[in-house]
Amino acid sequence: MSEKIDVTRIFGADAFNESTMRQRLPKEVFKKLKATMNAGKELDSTIAESVAAAMKDWAIEKGATHYTHWFQPMTGITAEKHDSFISPTGDGTVIMEFSGKELIKGESDASSFPSGGIRATFEARGYTAWDPTSYAFVKDDTLYIPTAFCSYTGEALDKKTPLLRSMDAISEQALRILRLFGNETSKRVVATVGAEQEYFLIDKSVYEKRKDLMFTGRTLFGAPAPRGQEMDNHYFGTIKQRVSDYMKDLDLNLWRLGVPSTTKHNEAAPAQHEMAPIYASANVAADQNQLAMEMMQKLARKHDMVCLLHEKPFKGVNGSGKHDNWALSTDDGQNLLNPGDSPLENAQFLTFLAAIVKAVDEYPELLRLSVASAGNDHRLGAHEAPPAIISVFLGEELDEVVEALINGGTVSSQHDDFDMGILTLPKFKKDTTDRNRTSPFAFTGNKFEFRGVGSSHNVSTPNIIINTIVAESLKQFADELEAAPNFEKALHKLLVKTFKEHKRIIFNGNGYDGEWIKEAEKRGLPNLVSAVDAIPHFEDEKSIRLFTDHKVFTEREIHARTEILLENYYKTINIEALTMVDMVRREYTPAVMKYEKVLCDVIISKKGAGIGASVETAAAARISELEAVMTDSNEVLSGLINEAKNLSDAKTLARFYHDKIFAKMEEIRKAVDELETLVAADYWPVPTYGDILFSVK
Repeated sequence: MSEKIDVTRIFGADAFNESTMRQRLPKEVFKKLKATMNAGKELDSTIAESVAAAMKDWAIEKGATHYTHWFQPMTGITAEKHDSFISPTGDGTVIMEFSGKELIKGESDASSFPSGGIRATFEARGYTAWDPTSYAFVKDDTLYIPTAFCSYTGEALDKKTPLLRSMDAISEQALRILRLFGNETSKRVVATVGAEQEYFLIDKSVYEKRKDLMFTGRTLFGAPAPRGQEMDNHYFGTIKQRVSDYMKDLDLNLWRLGVPSTTKHNEAAPAQHEMAPIYASANVAADQNQLAMEMMQKLARKHDMVCLLHEKPFKGVNGSGKHDNWALSTDDGQNLLNPGDSPLENAQFLTFLAAIVKAVDEYPELLRLSVASAGNDHRLGAHEAPPAIISVFLGEELDEVVEALINGGTVSSQHDDFDMGILTLPKFKKDTTDRNRTSPFAFTGNKFEFRGVGSSHNVSTPNIIINTIVAESLKQFADELEAAPNFEKALHKLLVKTFKEHKRIIFNGNGYDGEWIKEAEKRGLPNLVSAVDAIPHFEDEKSIRLFTDHKVFTEREIHARTEILLENYYKTINIEALTMVDMVRREYTPAVMKYEKVLCDVIISKKGAGIGASVETAAAARISELEAVMTDSNEVLSGLINEAKNLSDAKTLARFYHDKIFAKMEEIRKAVDELETLVAADYWPVPTYGDILFSVK
């Protein structure tokens, strides 16, 4: 019988959270720090020494010997440099010290992280700055302090800094709207996020036999297994004991760190699973998701498994996303995206809804590029994830509301009892909307779910975009309404005008249907199929104006991030291409040759005995034909990789890798995958999809 766990006791035990601060900080210090955390007020630097002392004592009691400024550079993962608390006393002993200065500011080599040209190799200085709005925590005998990361010249070199800026921008504009509705009590509006996380678990033994999984996170080759997900019996199915033990371990570790992991289940594909947390501010949610991904991969190894976070580890089965559930809440607990019992009569809700619809319609390219990566290109539009065409799903009731506003009609109530026709089962109220898993940006009752985010992505980027584009819509609304002589008349006119002008972005149908592509084109909606198509839109004139007006990015930071995104794209494919060349030369070609020899020996033997060998001859001929395609194309691929070395411009390189190198890789894969179905299993050099996807017993 397993040991009983007191979740209320262990939750947040390793986080320097509000409860711990209240106990350990002087009342006045706690009050000032809480004002910064909850109300967005400027940090009072005079409290730093007191906070640092309390944080150090608490961490040491937890077994910490070091501290680190934990930050999120443009690598997509986190970074940390550990320093010990020890300070020599002069008599051969040490004391444990940690100053307010060390809490507030750290220094890191800024030249060794992606900077998009902001920092040259010889310009090394960069700073990390304490983010008091995200709790510090203890892990592996180290005090982790969430921080922002910037260059010596002040540019943001991370994902946290612009996210915090975007949160300030949307709070400022949302408060202007609330004041127009008579709300004088709310002091801040917070973008909240719940990031669902999909992932695969496979046995470590099969992972270590696949170079492509080890080097790239996905299988570059692999024929379909006899059984995949077509029976739909893995989704929400009984969780295998080994996976269940892992999930329990994951929950416990996350709970101790204050990450409110609540949901766990099997996903659609074999070996695929999901975890989801409770909502937090966008900044805290981003920190917690990075922590969760790290913990997921670390604990999988402990259980002799490997956690795959690539968007498409296996061709032909569902890939993994990270559904970004985004909403707006006031500091006093009001969800601004709650329609209430009668959405048509809830003018405040409709104002925020109109602003979001307008924002998505005016900046679909930015939303698309916020989830653009080489990995996500395999997933978007693959009939398992939203298409690359950005649209908004509102559901029947809100669609009726929009039509009623435009045409001056009424709305019938959709809040009927849900009755299954069985007396013993309870009745309950239906939700205001159905769900549409094919929609990239769907309203789901009191929030929007951005489904395009990839499983390996840092959620900061999409939320920076959402916050900023909605802030711009709200700003335009506030500018117009504040100047209006009659607020109610002006608001009604504004809502009608907005929904009329931006109705094209609303689509409640099947996003997987090929007809939607044609319809979207008629509506003038962009279809940015690949990351290469999407990323350059970061540098559009209207994008630059948007971000600089709201002080989320400087123009230099925009150009730098565009460069980094393109670099990440072509460098990812370069690693994949090099891995493919190596596997074909050193694994697949020798294996195929061995099997060909066996077939040829059988053919010679049969013919010598006067026996027909038509089956073996046909098999050998087809295998030889495919081998030629595989090896010849592989040498062409190797040449293309070398040709790319002569290119220097990021846009040119990204396009070359997409159009030439990736296309050639697909050609090679097709040949190898067919060979897998023809070569005897004993001769095939790597675990197959059947071996991998069903490896966890």
